[in-house]
Amino acid sequence: MKAWTITGVADPGSSVPPLRLVGMPEPEPGEGELLLRVHVCGICHTELDELSGRLPPPSYPVVPGHQVVGRVIGVGRGTDEGWLGQRVGVAWIGGACGDCPYCRTGAENLCPAFKATGRDIQGGYAERMTVAAAFAHPVPERISDLQAAPLLCGGAIGYRSLLLAGVRNGAALGLMGFGASGHQVLQLARVLLPDSPVAVFARRGSERELARALGATWTGDIAERPPFPCSAIIDTTPAWMPVIRALEALAPKGRLVINAIRKERDDQRSLLDLDYARHLWLEKEIKSVANITRQDVRDFLVLADKHRLLPACTAYPFERALEALADLAAGEGVGAKVLRCG
Repeated sequence: MKAWTITGVADPGSSVPPLRLVGMPEPEPGEGELLLRVHVCGICHTELDELSGRLPPPSYPVVPGHQVVGRVIGVGRGTDEGWLGQRVGVAWIGGACGDCPYCRTGAENLCPAFKATGRDIQGGYAERMTVAAAFAHPVPERISDLQAAPLLCGGAIGYRSLLLAGVRNGAALGLMGFGASGHQVLQLARVLLPDSPVAVFARRGSERELARALGATWTGDIAERPPFPCSAIIDTTPAWMPVIRALEALAPKGRLVINAIRKERDDQRSLLDLDYARHLWLEKEIKSVANITRQDVRDFLVLADKHRLLPACTAYPFERALEALADLAAGEGVGAKVLRCG
């Protein structure tokens, strides 16, 4: 089969990412696993972090990609054959121990043995992949492959972020950054928080235009302030400066939820601007989002199907993965980017 593999960390100063299209043996499903014919795989900023070395996998080479939609074409020993022919999704959570205190209390996203698809185990930038059946998610029939892929990452983690934000209906919500996750959270907020004003902070005019079309109450640049203080703000950017700006826009007792696995190190100087009285006083709170659970994914797929929460997408042919990642890094286009693998 054909697959894109990360071969190592990018050389400093090199413009060529260590991502190669190669031929490799088709994987075989082990006990309790499914073999998928991959249809599509979403493109995520996490792959940029892996390529740069900010989020290195435990070993190389590795097939990236964790927003996978495909059809089950094989099952491993001891696996229910009822899976055969089903269309399923695979998300960032690809494994957990199931027995630690976190797993036993529904917080498998914090499991010390957490396995990330496309980092700790082979992902979906490929024509075939395997996944543990327990971590595969049936995709509702009404949702296309292309639209389902972003639901598995930006949508599901955005859903978890909104829950952690704890916003009551009528209270103001802010979205810092407006990429694949932000535009799905806005659609979800319009359903779950119909009386809440929503402020969207985005650098690009195209993103602000999409936000207004999806029902944002106010849109502005990262450094601008909305006409109302926000009870909670969800930050989906890879940089530190938006965190400072978000704290300035929070109401007293407000909560900032940071939905990012990594923040770029070259932007840490922004933290030197942190002023206790202006940014943290009056019981403001900062909370991070760590991974997702299987329940997050399944609950959000149900909500997306019920309320037709379908993301804006741009599709790329399988051979143009490098172009898709370059567009993501440059902020080209709006919505989510998806690779057609099959």
